[in-house]
Amino acid sequence: MSLISDYEENIKQLETWLWENLPGAVTTLVTAIIIFVLGLWVIKFINRMVKKFFQKTDYDPSLESFLQSFINIGLKLMLFVVVIQQLGVQSTSLVAVIGAAGLAVGLALQGSLANFAGGVLILVFKPFKVGDWISAQGVDGTVKEITIFTTKLTTAGNQIATVPNGQLSNNNIINFSAQSTRRDNITVGIGYNSNIKQAREILLQICAENEDILKDPAPQVFVAELGDSSVNLSLRFWAETPVFWAAHFHVMEELKLRFDEAGIDIPFPQRVIHQGS
Repeated sequence: MSLISDYEENIKQLETWLWENLPGAVTTLVTAIIIFVLGLWVIKFINRMVKKFFQKTDYDPSLESFLQSFINIGLKLMLFVVVIQQLGVQSTSLVAVIGAAGLAVGLALQGSLANFAGGVLILVFKPFKVGDWISAQGVDGTVKEITIFTTKLTTAGNQIATVPNGQLSNNNIINFSAQSTRRDNITVGIGYNSNIKQAREILLQICAENEDILKDPAPQVFVAELGDSSVNLSLRFWAETPVFWAAHFHVMEELKLRFDEAGIDIPFPQRVIHQGS
């Protein structure tokens, strides 16, 4: 009988505890959920305001995308802390937990921390900015966005390439948009029986007729190499960066057409197959 009475007493104590604490726990949980939902809405609203602010001001687009990403993550971390405190976790305990978790996460996410530091270095030293055409880590493309961890490039095929900032800040980068002008170096081979002076005049004439090619510095043509089967001429000219490729492709097409008209031979590898008897 004593066991039954003890059991009934425990049940009564449990019921009493639930009636005393359950309403408060439910209220705390509901309040935390409301804070979380409202917090996400407020963060979304702030992000929109920040985006509109940057659109109306003359900030560097590279800095804009970085700050927007940083603000978004920072606000969400603050919301997490508020929700945890609402659930009853003491601030001192929370600091201790965050410190221990921060150490563990820091060790596990060394690469991410390196990418964050790389993003800061990119913004400080500006090896490139949004809109520049760069070549890095085996990828060529236009810089679309610089976030706190990665940089996004739009390739020539309109794909999006995502490159970690840590690798970008610690390796070679070629920025094709950094200078206002670029020099092209086109090598074309002509036959040994062809007239070098005539070929040079044709190449310089093509450059003179093209408005995209700068006249100062003047285009130049050199004999670059006496190859096994051709005399290799090197055409060098300068063009403004935005129209560089248009000038390059125009010269490539015109030199072939005009060499054909002038009877100037452009040798190409040939293979002769002898059939045995």
